[in-house]
Amino acid sequence: MGVNLRGIVKAKEITLMDLRGKAISIDAYNALYQFLAIIRQPDGTPLKDSQGRITSHLSGLLYRTVNLVENGIKPVYVFDGKPPELKAMEIERRKAVKEEAVKKYEEALARGDLEAARMYAQATSVLTEDMVNQAKRLLDLMGIPYVQAPSEGEAQAAYMAKKGDVFACGSQDYDSLLFGAPRLVRNISITGRRKLPRKNVYIEVKPELIVLDEILKDLGISREQLIDIAILVGTDYNPEGIKGIGPKKALALIKQYGSLEKALKHIPGASFPVDPVEIKEIFLKPQVTDSYEVKWRQPDIEGVVKFLCGEHDFSESRVRKAVEKLDKAMKETKTRTSLDMWFKK
Repeated sequence: MGVNLRGIVKAKEITLMDLRGKAISIDAYNALYQFLAIIRQPDGTPLKDSQGRITSHLSGLLYRTVNLVENGIKPVYVFDGKPPELKAMEIERRKAVKEEAVKKYEEALARGDLEAARMYAQATSVLTEDMVNQAKRLLDLMGIPYVQAPSEGEAQAAYMAKKGDVFACGSQDYDSLLFGAPRLVRNISITGRRKLPRKNVYIEVKPELIVLDEILKDLGISREQLIDIAILVGTDYNPEGIKGIGPKKALALIKQYGSLEKALKHIPGASFPVDPVEIKEIFLKPQVTDSYEVKWRQPDIEGVVKFLCGEHDFSESRVRKAVEKLDKAMKETKTRTSLDMWFKK
């Protein structure tokens, strides 16, 4: 779910070309779930191979990554590790939401409402361990680096950005800002023309850049106070937040009283299922690792073709064309910039 800070966080609209030459640490689970939700048949059924295995995540990962590299972007995918214990409630909530979505999806199919079926189907996506391993294998073959986080992927991605190993984090969620990422790029995995649910209306989704220091200065708060605001609104560790409090009201409360602890004394009936101090500690002192290497390689064209086409029934002509574009883009980038610029960041 992630925290909702849309009402107070201002983003600058950019293009993929604005990120040319930049390394971006992408929240892998966030991106893969987007692919699973968006890449579907008209009735909501995900793409599958001849053995019935879902392949939407692989399709999105291949073609979206190629598009990013063609635009001169150097992606690094960061995978989640073991979630904090405080996230158990959110995990259960998501499970319940998916189960309800499955029922509504089946009901919509039964009455022939394909538009509704597709909408509900997007909420039924489940990312399995096999899917994650398939994604990592594909990235290996493509020569794209990935990092296994010990816990939250966004925390690790933010840490890499703070160290300067990457320019920014790439995610739809705002959580990386709470973890201290200096920059966040939204919509990097879904840029393009998208249809609004249940409406015959299409919108152009464009990348957005959010700079943490600019946000904090604009709002007149510290990063710790931004975390306080997030806890009032609701995070993955306290999904409900405080009833009736959205981003703008939370901002006003924190600016008025200075901190979450003081603000809670002035909010009637305010309570949390978990200690908010523990939530703050997760954001301020997340579990991360320095054991990673960020290095890009030329793709194994035949390896990708064998994996996607030989094992998962992808179109060989399309896959080969895509990977050849990737290979060309890698070579052009190496020619255009120094080897250090490409292989170290």
